Amino acid sequence: MSVLEEMRIRSLGVIDDAVVELSPGFTAVTGETGAGKTMVVTSLGLLLGGRADPALVRVGAKAAVVEGRITVSEGDAAALRAEEAGAELDDGALLISRTVSAEGRSRAHLGGRSVPVGVLTELADELVAVHGQTDQQGLLKPARQRGALDRYAGDGVEVPHAKYAAAYRRLRAVATELDELTTRARERAQEADLLRFGLNEVAAVEPLPGEDVELAAEAERLGHAEALASAASLAHTALAGNPEDPESVDATTVVAAAGQALDGVRAHDPALAALADRVGEISILLADVSGELAGYADQLDADPLRLAVVEERRAALTALTRKYGEDIAAVLAWAQEGAGRLTELEGDDERIGELTAERDALRAELSVLGQALTDARTEAAARFADAVTEELASLAMPHARVSFAIRQTEAADEESGIDIGGRSVVYGPSGADEVELLLAPHPGAQPRPIAKGASGGELSRVMLAVEVVFAGSDPVPTYLFDEVDAGVGGKAAVEVGRRLAKLARSAQVVVVTHLPQVAAFADRQLLVEKTVDGSVTRSGVTVLEGEDRVRELSRMLAGQEDSETARAHAEELLATARADG
Repeated sequence: MSVLEEMRIRSLGVIDDAVVELSPGFTAVTGETGAGKTMVVTSLGLLLGGRADPALVRVGAKAAVVEGRITVSEGDAAALRAEEAGAELDDGALLISRTVSAEGRSRAHLGGRSVPVGVLTELADELVAVHGQTDQQGLLKPARQRGALDRYAGDGVEVPHAKYAAAYRRLRAVATELDELTTRARERAQEADLLRFGLNEVAAVEPLPGEDVELAAEAERLGHAEALASAASLAHTALAGNPEDPESVDATTVVAAAGQALDGVRAHDPALAALADRVGEISILLADVSGELAGYADQLDADPLRLAVVEERRAALTALTRKYGEDIAAVLAWAQEGAGRLTELEGDDERIGELTAERDALRAELSVLGQALTDARTEAAARFADAVTEELASLAMPHARVSFAIRQTEAADEESGIDIGGRSVVYGPSGADEVELLLAPHPGAQPRPIAKGASGGELSRVMLAVEVVFAGSDPVPTYLFDEVDAGVGGKAAVEVGRRLAKLARSAQVVVVTHLPQVAAFADRQLLVEKTVDGSVTRSGVTVLEGEDRVRELSRMLAGQEDSETARAHAEELLATARADG
């Protein structure tokens, strides 16, 4: 469990420089009126991200500084959030610092790192619940009240809530996808039409891989057929000779003569024999080339009809490459990808139908689970309210009555809500219920939200009653009450002390009080005293023990530290508190 160990307060209000040492259990802060007891509450508020008011800075000082040391358990929510902010723990403790300048500037440090004040605010809900005359936190927030009721209810709410939350998350995902499909239906239909048109164009042409390259070569050949045939014929004549002109000289005859000249003497020199072999190879190559030239010329097609067909086909392919790719290979790749995309788009109507059916089924499921949540909360609220009302009877509020209002807000239409009790109502991740704690302070009074239905002192007592009933369910480890005993005296004051002690069995409790009946139940009592110049110094906040505590309780009882009657009463109060403990 987290524990606020100490706070050092400098230049805040009447406090010059003082250290407030706290401990687990119940700590009472006492002192004469105006001594600065409430500055304890104010200091803690600053540590937990409260508003920085430059009026709090002590006159003549440049800034007010509050430093706190809170032990935290490794792995709990506060420690994890602090580590996310870059803070480091000091031997299992979290060091928090808040500085407020006289000009109104504010700085915050957490675990040795400068952090935004908002980070301290986030830690507040995990660390401390403050209940004071002017600063009520924690259970005054409606969302916290619903969460508190849910934890008090236990499995009765937790089980349907877990199922509801899972269905709600799935519904949000389905609704998001469905919204995307329906709102973009026109765009997707247009995209499908364009794809369908393009794919039909490609299918009509039926291009083959590499066809554009092959046709380009054929067109080039057919377009120059006569020139190619003439060149091949001339080359063939130069190599093989002209049969009609016996006097003509050709390469084959010349090379053959060279070979014959060398063949007669090649036996006399290996070098010359090698040259003769190479001449023989040339002769063979010339014969091959000559034959191929003759065949090329004979086979060359100069058909203008074929050229027209080729050019027409190339035009059709070019029309595709202008729209769908730089060449036929790219066009075919586009067609394959486009066919897949078209299949996806054409399946939207079926997908929309599936998602619509799932959405309706999930909303029906949420209606059932939401009703179960409402029923479980209603049952738990009655038990919780009765227990708090019973506590208030012992806290000088015998006629007060606490109740919960569990309401739902009508949805604008059936499509935006779920059915609870035959009505379409607004819903969220925690159900459809709006939970609010109400107080009727006396018979005949209309129940009102607790923040509006009680005075400051009454409100603190209501919060005390709630926290006592709720102890063990609420994860907040530290409670701080300011003026929880306002307007209380006698036996009721003893009951306030007794219930604070009960709450302190499961949490750390710090109470600013002027009642000795309350202070007597504390495990530790701190005395705040001013010096003669009106300030509270380091020695002005002391831990009272033994005789010193009896003297302070006597002063609180009778205004006289040395009154024998007051001393006897003080000792009796301490004995009663110890007996209860």
